[in-house]
Amino acid sequence: MDTAKEKEWDLIIEPQSSWLALNIKEVWRYRDLFLLMVKRDITTVYKQTILGPVWFFLQPILTTFIFTLIFGKIAHLSTDGIPPVLFYLSGLILWNFFSETLVNTSKTFVENAPIFGKVYFPRLVMPLAKTTSGFLKFIIQFLLFVVVLFYYKIQGVALVWNTSLLLIPYLMLLMAGLGLGSGILLSALTTKYRDLIFLINFGVQLMMYATPVIIPFSSVPLKYQWIMGLNPMTSIIETFRHACMGTSIVSYTGLAYSTGFMIVLLFVGVIVFNKVEKSFIDTV
Repeated sequence: MDTAKEKEWDLIIEPQSSWLALNIKEVWRYRDLFLLMVKRDITTVYKQTILGPVWFFLQPILTTFIFTLIFGKIAHLSTDGIPPVLFYLSGLILWNFFSETLVNTSKTFVENAPIFGKVYFPRLVMPLAKTTSGFLKFIIQFLLFVVVLFYYKIQGVALVWNTSLLLIPYLMLLMAGLGLGSGILLSALTTKYRDLIFLINFGVQLMMYATPVIIPFSSVPLKYQWIMGLNPMTSIIETFRHACMGTSIVSYTGLAYSTGFMIVLLFVGVIVFNKVEKSFIDTV
């Protein structure tokens, strides 16, 4: 038998030697699968619904309306002197991107166990696809926010735009990293502890109240501001509002904290994800 021909393999699958191995080249080789997963996530979410893609706009609009009615008209909470619709919408689109990325990626192993058990491909493709599809949804909702922003600007509302607008792409990167890092970390834990799936959804909803989505950071009593400051999304939302409307302030210390938090979270998430990836099929 010709041993030379036996060694001419098209693909060699080997176990990862390190938990830190990202295998970026291998993920790139499966970019067609990645794009297919992104397309699937976008097209199947509202499949067989009457309104279809309109839900991309309708969800933040309805939630903003409810927040404006309850927290603005009834509770009379401060919105830093800007129209309540702009205030709540700006916080909601950012929080929705982060929370949906976290929740969707946290189900990576549980939802895809049948596929993972039959076909080989880099498992990291799945959470990356979820993050990307969530980012595209965020872009759509961000355009909605821009339209509303220009409407109020035309109406004469004093909105101050500044150089902090240049930070918006960086803020998007931070949100994506935070959502992805926390999601893949939790996805590894849900393979053993299914109860976490329910706790994640509940915890994310509660966590929103520890961010300046509903009330501005300046309205929080001084003795409690440090608690809200621990949330890495706080400085991101405050910086976004400052860039688009001139309210709040840009805390570069807070952004540095959010950046460091995101890096550590991704680092730990990748380690745990790669570790569980090798044996999760026995526990799911």
